[in-house]
Amino acid sequence: MAQPAAAFLSRDFLRYQLARVVVIIGAEAQALAVAWQVYQITHRAIDLGYTGLILFLPGLLFILPAGHVADRYDRRQVILVCYALQAVCTLVLFRFAWTGIHQVWPIFALLFAVGTGRAFSGPASSALVPHLVPQQQFVNAITWGSAIFQIANIAGPALGGVLFTLPLGKFLHGRLHGAGLVYLFSLAAIVWFLVLVGSLQVRPGRMEHRAISKDVILAGLRYVAGTQVLLGSISLDLFAVLLGGAVALMPIFAQEILHAGPRGLGMLRAAPALGALAVSMWMMVRPIRKNAGVRMLICVAIFGASTVLFGLSRSLPLSLAALFIVGASDMVSVVIRSSVLQLATPAEMRGRVSAVNSLFIGASNELGEFESGLTAQWWGAVRAVVIGGIGSMLITGLWSVLFPSLRRADALTPEALINAELEQTGQEVRKL
Repeated sequence: MAQPAAAFLSRDFLRYQLARVVVIIGAEAQALAVAWQVYQITHRAIDLGYTGLILFLPGLLFILPAGHVADRYDRRQVILVCYALQAVCTLVLFRFAWTGIHQVWPIFALLFAVGTGRAFSGPASSALVPHLVPQQQFVNAITWGSAIFQIANIAGPALGGVLFTLPLGKFLHGRLHGAGLVYLFSLAAIVWFLVLVGSLQVRPGRMEHRAISKDVILAGLRYVAGTQVLLGSISLDLFAVLLGGAVALMPIFAQEILHAGPRGLGMLRAAPALGALAVSMWMMVRPIRKNAGVRMLICVAIFGASTVLFGLSRSLPLSLAALFIVGASDMVSVVIRSSVLQLATPAEMRGRVSAVNSLFIGASNELGEFESGLTAQWWGAVRAVVIGGIGSMLITGLWSVLFPSLRRADALTPEALINAELEQTGQEVRKL
C-alpha cells in the first residue's frame, strides 16, 4: 500500500501547494466573475468564446521564449514576476467593477496581460515541481498537485458565485458587490501566493547554460515531436478537451437552459472538479501501476460520452452528475499526462517541453472556449456541446491507432515509458 501523503514530507512542496490552492481558488472565482460580467454586458455567446481566445493567444505567441526563460533563469523568480503582473491586472479589474464598465474591450485587454503572465509562469511552475520532492515521490506529488487543483476548482467557482451575490453593496455605497467583491478576493489570494512562494528554500537556478539560439529555442518542440508516447498523450488531451469542453457555455446553460442563476453556475463549474477530486483521492491510495496508456484512452472516451449527456440534460441534478463523471474521467488523463511529461523529459529541457505542453493545454482550454462559443453561435449551445462530445470519442479511437506506443505504456516510470517508446523499433531499453 502506498503512503498517501509522502510528497508532503517536503517543506517546500507543502508551502507551494498551500500557495497554489488559494491562488487557484481566486483565479477560478475571478474567471466566473469575468464570464458573467462579459455575458451581462453583451448577451452574446461569441464573447464568452473571445475570453478564452484572448487568454490563449499569449501562450501561442510566447511559447518558445517562455520555455527558454523557464530553463535559463531561476524558475521560482520567474513565477513571482508573472504573478505580480497578474496582481496588477486583477487590481485594474477591481477598479473597472468599482467604477462601472459597459464595454468589454478593456476587460479583454487585461485578459491578454493575464494570459501573458500565465504563458511564462506555466512552464516554470511545471518544471519547478521535480525540484521540490525526491524522484520516488514524484508521481505522488503530481497526483496531490492535481487533487489540490481540483479542490480549488470546487471551491473557486462556488465561492465566486456566493461572493457575486452577497448583499454587501448597501453597506459600502452600493458599489462593492458582484464582480468587484470577487476581484478583491482574487487579489488577496495572489498576495498570499507571492508571500509563500517567496519563502521557498529551493533555488534551482539555471538548467540551460547555453545562450539563446534557434536550436536551443526549438529543442522542446523537437523533443516532443520525436517522442511518440509524449506527443500522443499531450495531443490526445488537446483534441479531446478542445472538442468536448463545455466550460465556456456554462453561463448559457445556467441562465437559459437550467434556469439556475449565478449560484447554479458556480455549482456547474464545481461539479467536474468534485469528480476529479474523488478520483484523485482514490489514486492516492491505489496509484496507477500498470496499463497507464490503455486507462488514459478509456477515460478520455468516457469524458466524451459524459459531455454528450450534459449537453442533452434539462435537469440540474443530471447535469451535475454528468459533469462529475467528466471531471472524474479527465483526472486520470491529467495524472498520466503530467507524469509522462516530467518522467520522459531530461531535467535541463523540462521548461521548454513544459512550454509546449502549456500551449497544448491552453489550446484545449482557452482556444476550446473560443471554439465552443463560435459553434454555439452557429448551432446553439446544446448542439455545440453534443457534437463536441461525440468528436472527443472519435478522436480517442483514432489516437489508439495512430500512437501504439501510448497504448502500450505500462507503469509510470522512466524505464517503462522509454520501453514503450522503443518497443516499436525492437530496441531494448537501457536502465536509467
